[in-house]
Amino acid sequence: MIYYHSMISIIIPFYNEENTLEPLCRKITQELKRYEYEMIFVDDGSMDTSKLKIKSSEQIILTTHRKRLGKGKALFSGVNASRGDIIVFIDADLQNDPADIPLLCEKIHEGYDLVNGWRRDRKDAIGKTLPSSIFNWFIIRLFLGSKFHDMNCGLKAMKRIVLEEIPLYGDNYRFLPHIADNAGFKTTELIVRHTPRLHGVSKYGFFRLFFGLIDTITTYFIYRFAEKPLHFFGSIGGAFFSSGFLLSFYMTIERVFYGKLLYRRPLLLFAILLIIVGIQIIMTGIIGELIVYISRKKIKN
Repeated sequence: MIYYHSMISIIIPFYNEENTLEPLCRKITQELKRYEYEMIFVDDGSMDTSKLKIKSSEQIILTTHRKRLGKGKALFSGVNASRGDIIVFIDADLQNDPADIPLLCEKIHEGYDLVNGWRRDRKDAIGKTLPSSIFNWFIIRLFLGSKFHDMNCGLKAMKRIVLEEIPLYGDNYRFLPHIADNAGFKTTELIVRHTPRLHGVSKYGFFRLFFGLIDTITTYFIYRFAEKPLHFFGSIGGAFFSSGFLLSFYMTIERVFYGKLLYRRPLLLFAILLIIVGIQIIMTGIIGELIVYISRKKIKN
């Protein structure tokens, strides 16, 4: 067993988890007694007695939100309140085993910047595992080309420098392993244990897949085209413009060489619409390029 001299900050966001916080705290204390660590519980506007279960101490910090702001904001608050060089995310529902935290941290000690948990043997109902499988395999691995098997796993460990370079906002915490990997950080995944939920109810449903798709598209755009928006908008706008131009050219040939009248042809209006839409989309990309240029110029100055 390898032990650290660096402090480990364990970020635990929760919402209405009054039955799990005390046993989770005990398990973490038991598993990390040889480490220097701190636990940062973030109450995301719980409506029950959850925060009363947290007993503040030198190693335990409680941060509260006045209302529910979402897991992403809770993680952000926890990171801001943390002091450690190693940051660990873990959910408060006791489905992740705190005994895996030292294993993740050992990977960090081996030289990795981020280690993502992989719930290979997941103990959830099909209502959660099916959307998650679709999200991980068809959206994350095929669309984004990610190497990770379980992007939604709530158990992760990373160096603080990762979060200093990759800002947490919205729901982008879901894609943190993929973003870190694309940013050049050394990343890997580790199989972790998973247990059925014994207390409380899941905060996510099937519609999470829909919002996950939207977040995936956003992530794909931001981290691939943020520096070159014209490549994205130009390709789409060029396709619209070219389609409209070819249709117009075809109908022009019919009018000039075959004498066909155009005022009765709705296809002409459709072609004009495609051309206009294409120009507008291309101009959006040009404006985006100008914004990137001006922002980079200000940073340089």
